Amino acid sequence: MNRMDLPLLQGIDTVIVRVSNIEVSKDWYINKLGLSSIWDDPKMKLVVLDTKSPTSLTLWQTDQSVMVNRETASYPIFRTPDAEALRQELLSRGVEAGAPIQDDHVKYFFFYDPDGNVLEACQVHE
Repeated sequence: MNRMDLPLLQGIDTVIVRVSNIEVSKDWYINKLGLSSIWDDPKMKLVVLDTKSPTSLTLWQTDQSVMVNRETASYPIFRTPDAEALRQELLSRGVEAGAPIQDDHVKYFFFYDPDGNVLEACQVHE
């Protein structure tokens, strides 16, 4: 097999989430969401988090203001077996979480990190 036979893209490796303070955000994602660090680079001010899937989440500090508009932002969607139970658990941990939304295929809700980055949790109806 030569290089031209290989697919150019082979999935998504990581999703970058820009944050204003890497230590605050790392603590929040680990303690509030239960993710674990698989790579931490203090010099670059980034941490890669294991999402229990092939795609990791990379928090990367920026010196710019983090300004998020839910209607235009790109954001990760986490899969969950029980959206309502997860939402209640996040609320009990002090996480800002919106009302659940349900349609014929999924039940989901939005929640937000300390910088206001949009995150979503989704339960797919089987």
